[in-house]
Amino acid sequence: MSRMRTLREHPSAVLLVMQLVAVLSYPFLDGSVAGRAVVGVVQMSVVFLAAWAVRRTPALSWVAVLLGGPAMVFTIFEALQPSTEWVVLVSAVFHVPFYFYVSYAMIRYLFHDDKVTRDELFATGAAFTVVAWGFAYVYAAAQVVWPESFVGIDGTGDQGWFKLLYLSFTTLTSVGLSDIMPVQDNARSLVMVEQVAGVFYVALVVARLVGLNAIRHSRR
Repeated sequence: MSRMRTLREHPSAVLLVMQLVAVLSYPFLDGSVAGRAVVGVVQMSVVFLAAWAVRRTPALSWVAVLLGGPAMVFTIFEALQPSTEWVVLVSAVFHVPFYFYVSYAMIRYLFHDDKVTRDELFATGAAFTVVAWGFAYVYAAAQVVWPESFVGIDGTGDQGWFKLLYLSFTTLTSVGLSDIMPVQDNARSLVMVEQVAGVFYVALVVARLVGLNAIRHSRR
């Protein structure tokens, strides 16, 4: 009972842990269709729960159903047919707005008061991972619309999903483009947008939490 209560009180922590578990487990499940589908659906389910827990507007539940439901279905389709372009594109069409809307809801949750709770600290990391997932789907869609938008160190054209997720994380954290690079102007413009998003996230969200925490300690 106490564990269930802890999970209800810290849904952002569950989301953050599950996102990181998905990142760590994906390389071992990439060769398995069932494995990819399970990771995708479980990860989407956790995002649903977190979005429900931190929602601050009645519209969020409707958005989650309208976008998240089809996104979950196409997560399975994409695991079954990862090379079918229209499946990848439609999957991204639903995933991208869903993830960005959830990240918006979580950031709004972070800004709804002037107190820094433990769950809000977890939400800071969870929202960051959700944004990274959203941009990874943006890149997946870009490869369909503009083939060979990215190039890897091995010189091949279209990149796999996990490589695009890796590119998204490295771009959002501003640590560099690693061994995956955009080679077409459209792809480069998308990467630049994510770079700006990463800088603004640190400047607005993280800096605000640090400032509020400093104010709380100074009052003591």
